[in-house]
Amino acid sequence: MNNKPPIPKQYQIIMPYLILPKANNFISFMITVFDAKESYRVMRDETCIMHAEIMIHDSTIMLADATETYPARPAGLFVFVHDADETFAKALAEGASIVSPISDQPYGRSGGVTDPFGNTWWITAPIR
Repeated sequence: MNNKPPIPKQYQIIMPYLILPKANNFISFMITVFDAKESYRVMRDETCIMHAEIMIHDSTIMLADATETYPARPAGLFVFVHDADETFAKALAEGASIVSPISDQPYGRSGGVTDPFGNTWWITAPIR
């Protein structure tokens, strides 16, 4: 028996939904650091993103600009990458700050950063 809910093909069962200051800048950060692709955007007005979606490989992140009704809510996210050192350096070049330096761990090469929007990213290249 398949217990998977009947969700649209392009979505996953669980997806982060981030409410951020400067959501457009976050999308640019994600494109530069994680090679994300923007897949959807609806504007509230000329400057405010009501809803957007980006993809990192087959994973969706939904997001919106923070408003008075919906204040910013930072998140902690764990992401697998091909090269943790390279991705970590890109994040720092784009304004992220170090939470935990890159080091070898039992589960892979990993380090943590906080992006300019308040989210913490645990960037990890798995052991091969």
